[in-house]
Amino acid sequence: MSVQEYLDKHLLSRRIEDAVNAAVRAKTSDPVLFISNHMRKAVPSVITKVKARQILDSRGIPTVEVDLHTNKGLFRASAPSGASSGMYEAIELRDGEKGTYLGNSVNRAVKNINEKISVALVGMDPTLQSQIDQVMIDLDKTENKSELGANAILAVSIAACKAGAAEKEVSLHKHIADLSGQTSPLLPVPVFTLISGGKHAGNNLAIKEIMILPVGSNTFEEALQMGSETYHHLKAVITETYGAHGCNVGEDGGFTPNISSLRDGLDLVQKAIGRTGYNEKIKIAIGVAATEFCIGTKYDLDFKTPNKSGQNFKSGQDMIDMYKELCADYPIASIEDPFDKEDWEHVKYFSGLGICQVVGGDLIMSNPKRIERAIQEKSCNSLLLKVNQIGTVTEAIEVVKMAKDAQWGVVISQRSGETEDSFISDLSVGLATSQIKAGAPCRGERLAKYNQLLRIEEELGDQAVYTGEKWRN
Repeated sequence: MSVQEYLDKHLLSRRIEDAVNAAVRAKTSDPVLFISNHMRKAVPSVITKVKARQILDSRGIPTVEVDLHTNKGLFRASAPSGASSGMYEAIELRDGEKGTYLGNSVNRAVKNINEKISVALVGMDPTLQSQIDQVMIDLDKTENKSELGANAILAVSIAACKAGAAEKEVSLHKHIADLSGQTSPLLPVPVFTLISGGKHAGNNLAIKEIMILPVGSNTFEEALQMGSETYHHLKAVITETYGAHGCNVGEDGGFTPNISSLRDGLDLVQKAIGRTGYNEKIKIAIGVAATEFCIGTKYDLDFKTPNKSGQNFKSGQDMIDMYKELCADYPIASIEDPFDKEDWEHVKYFSGLGICQVVGGDLIMSNPKRIERAIQEKSCNSLLLKVNQIGTVTEAIEVVKMAKDAQWGVVISQRSGETEDSFISDLSVGLATSQIKAGAPCRGERLAKYNQLLRIEEELGDQAVYTGEKWRN
């Protein structure tokens, strides 16, 4: 398109005249600045450039960062990454060259953005999120985004979402709410990691994490205070019991005392909660990640202790009995991935007991087909949404709608490999999900999410609604 064609298409001569007249009417002291700002608002925003680079995530492993430019600014986003990936989730593209970042570099994904995605998106309206995401999906042509890489597609999708919000001159969470048709923003209950185990820590604890939910607070700000205070009381409790070395932290900030028993960990957390005085206001959650220690049809709770591995095998029914006992003895309100990702029989039975929230993470991997099956079979009652498992903002919105239509809870989740990008905070508020899991109230990449929620609550003012006791609704 020639310059003259562009001027004619966007009626720029008329817009400039309108801007000059507006400056005269306003009697502005700086007409040039006034006219410039007036024109910025008058000219529709389009994507002018998409530039990607390789950065490091919180584990020191490469990931993708994108700068998406419009004629109204630069919008940056990055893709998180998990410790493990499954066959049902979108595929992040890595180079596989062992001599560079041990095979984890993402130069191919970066190249795909700079040479393919950028060309396809330049000139598009950033407010048209679904169209932008569909262009990338069509360009990739695979079901699991393995051609361009889910890490490439997601980073661009998030950056475009931020640009769309800027074009509409609204907050990011408001733009997301508009995209999803959600009318009422909601501050989620934070699900804080306190003790880490499984693949996230070097101790002998088989399960992935012990967490708390401050459901009894009245605001998100108060919930964050409760989580922080409990975390620091737990540090003191662990120091008294195991010494200062027990206060090392895992990948998402949870403490890693050298415990092998889940009950030992729950006792530590229960003691810390008792010291805060918030006993009735805090619930406990456990993330089991049972797939990590499932061997055939048995579960090896000593899989991290070589000299004991194989001596503590449990059947699916044994695991159900264990969970029932734990829920009776502790204020456990939520269990994530209590069984292997293919153990549909036992998770369905356990969920049907109605003892607690049963969260499907590895079971469904944010995959629409797996979610549909879980809904039909009533295999769980809450979705753990990890945006990199699905790959675009539009698809994330769609699966949240599926979960809500089934009266499920929704937990927006971090990954073990995080960046300082706080997008999931706005996503949680915009989609009015009841819970957000962003790790411990510690480490910058985790606190970036919680601190952004503080800002959103402040911005909403009297309109801010904290989920609190209605976290299961």
